[in-house]
Amino acid sequence: MRSNESSEAEATIDMAPLIDIVFILLIFFMVTTTFVKDMKLELERPKASSSVTASSKAIRLFIDRNGDTYLDGELVRLWLIQSKLRDLLSTSSSKVILVVTDEGVPAGKLVEVVDQARLAGAESVGVATKKEAG
Repeated sequence: MRSNESSEAEATIDMAPLIDIVFILLIFFMVTTTFVKDMKLELERPKASSSVTASSKAIRLFIDRNGDTYLDGELVRLWLIQSKLRDLLSTSSSKVILVVTDEGVPAGKLVEVVDQARLAGAESVGVATKKEAG
């Protein structure tokens, strides 16, 4: 009695280790990548010779030419900045706020926004310039 099976064994490739390695690489790249939210507003930042690179973990407030203030991509009125920032600062590990403003924004508007940020509990409030990166 002969068996009808062929004497050659089929070679198979085990895909489980390959999938494990791909997931480990995916997790590694996700953890090591930093994400910076930057709005797509066209701003002419002021120039400063003493500017330094800002932290990429700073919470960013944007003021456009019209004086409108944006936080997390949505328009925020002046009287709501303090409460929204307080909520963000309570969950954030960094207590740094960076105000990105247009060169034509009146100084009074900038001072009001910086004041609201400080009252919200920020340890440091900075203003972005042309040399600022990050």
